[in-house]
Amino acid sequence: MTENDNDNELRIAVVGAGPAGVYSSDIFLRELAKRGADLGLPGHARIDLFEKLPVPFGLVRYGVAPDHPAIKFIADALEKTLDNPDIHLYCDVEFGRDVTLDDLLARYDEVLFATGAVADKLLTIPGADLDGVHGAARFVEWYDGYPTGARTWPLDAESVAVIGGGNVAMDVARELVRNADDLKERTDIPDNVYEGIAQNKARELHLFIRRGVAQAKFSVQELREMEKLPGVQLIINEDDFELDDQTIEVAGQDKLTRQMVEELFVIREMAEDMEDAGGVDFEGNPAPRKYYLHFNAAPTEVLGQDGHVVGLRVEHTQTGADGVMRHTGEFVDYPVGAVYHAIGYKPASVPGVAYDERRSVLANVDGRIIDNPASSDETGDAAVCPRLYATGWAKRGPVGLIGSTKSDALAIVGNMLEDLAQGGLPAKDRDPGSIDRLLDERGVRPIDFAGWKRVDAYERAEGAKEGRDHKKVIDPDQMRSLALG
Repeated sequence: MTENDNDNELRIAVVGAGPAGVYSSDIFLRELAKRGADLGLPGHARIDLFEKLPVPFGLVRYGVAPDHPAIKFIADALEKTLDNPDIHLYCDVEFGRDVTLDDLLARYDEVLFATGAVADKLLTIPGADLDGVHGAARFVEWYDGYPTGARTWPLDAESVAVIGGGNVAMDVARELVRNADDLKERTDIPDNVYEGIAQNKARELHLFIRRGVAQAKFSVQELREMEKLPGVQLIINEDDFELDDQTIEVAGQDKLTRQMVEELFVIREMAEDMEDAGGVDFEGNPAPRKYYLHFNAAPTEVLGQDGHVVGLRVEHTQTGADGVMRHTGEFVDYPVGAVYHAIGYKPASVPGVAYDERRSVLANVDGRIIDNPASSDETGDAAVCPRLYATGWAKRGPVGLIGSTKSDALAIVGNMLEDLAQGGLPAKDRDPGSIDRLLDERGVRPIDFAGWKRVDAYERAEGAKEGRDHKKVIDPDQMRSLALG
C-alpha cells in the first residue's frame, strides 16, 4: 500500500479484544464493504484492536465458566476473525497507561470502546463486609485463571449460599459443587484450580433467587448443565412451582422465558426422582453433595460471628404475573459458612470518558459517547463527543448473552459509518506505523496475533500431555515470554 493509499484508508481503534470488540471489528469491515461506496467512503479500513491483557478474548476466556461446551466454538470463531490482515491485534497495551485518548484520536478516525466489566455490583445488605462474603467476579477470575487474579481460594465451608437469579449465579453455584476430576477432564482449568476444587469441603449449596420461577433469568443451556452434575442431588421446594394461570400466560408470551420455565419444570421432575431414589445424582449414583434451588427467596442479612459468616437470613417473597416482588415478613435463617453474590457486574470506566453511575455504563446515547452522564437517556439533551463510541457491556451494561453483542455491534457500526460519511477522515497522523513507533518509544512491547498463536500452541501441547485439548497458562510473565519469544 502506498502513502496515498494510507491517506484514503479508514483507521479505526477498538479498545477491548473480547467478544464485543472482535465482533465489532468484523462487522465494521463487512458493513464497509457493503455500504461504503454508497456512503462515499474509502473501500478499505485498518482496525487496530487494543487489549490490556497479554491475550485476547476477554469474557470468553476469563468471564465464563470453563465447562460451558459452547465456549470452544465461540473462541474458535473469534480467532478466525482476528486472523484477518485488516485487523491488527495489540495485546498487553493498556488504554490510559500505555496509550491515551489523545494518542488515539491523533491516529484514528474513530475510537470504539468495548471494555466490558471487571467489578461486582456491591451487595448492600447488613453483613456484606464479613469474612466469607465473596463477589462472583473475583471467584470467576480464580477459576478462569485471570492473569492478575487470585491463585488460591478458600473452599473450606461445608454449607454455601449463592445469591442471584442469572447465568453468572448459575456458573458460580455449579463450580462450587463440581467434581474436580470431571472438570479437569472436560476443560482447560490450570493445576491450581483443579487442586483447589479437589479440596472443596462444600456438601450443601443453596441458590437464592429473589423472584419466582417465571421471573428468573437463566438460559436453558445453564439449566441443562445443572441437570448433569456428577454426585449432586437437586432439591427444590414444590410450592415454588405452583404458578397461577396468569403467570403461565405471561411467561408464555416470550419464547426464551417459556423455554426456561419448561426446563425448570424438567428439573422439578428430576429433583423428585432423585429424592424418591434415596438421594442420588442424575445417573442414579449416590450424591454426597446437595444443591438446593430456592425461588421467592430474598436475602436480607448475612449473619456473622467473630467477623466471619455463619448464616444467611432470607425473606420469603411473593411475585405476581407482573414480575413485581412483594415482601411477606416471613424469614428463615440458613446456617452457611460462605456467601457468594452474583447480582450484576459494573462495566469498567475509561480514562477521559464520562461515566454514567446511574446506569453503570460509559455515558452514551445509542452508542455515541457523550460528555454529560445526566443526559444519557433517550429524552436528554446529550452533548455528543465526536468520533467516540461504545459497544457491548460498556454501552448497555452487563446484560445479554455473548451472541447478543453482534446485534449491538451492527447498530453501532452503522452509526460510525454514517458519521464518517458526514465528517470525512479527521485523524491527522495517517501513517499506520505511527502507533508502533509510539509504543516502542514508551517501552511497550505489544503482543500480536502471531504471539497469541504461540501461547495457544503451548497450551494445546501442555493439554495433550494429559489427554486434554488445552491447559490454560495463567502467569502473565509466562504468557509474554511465550508470545514474544
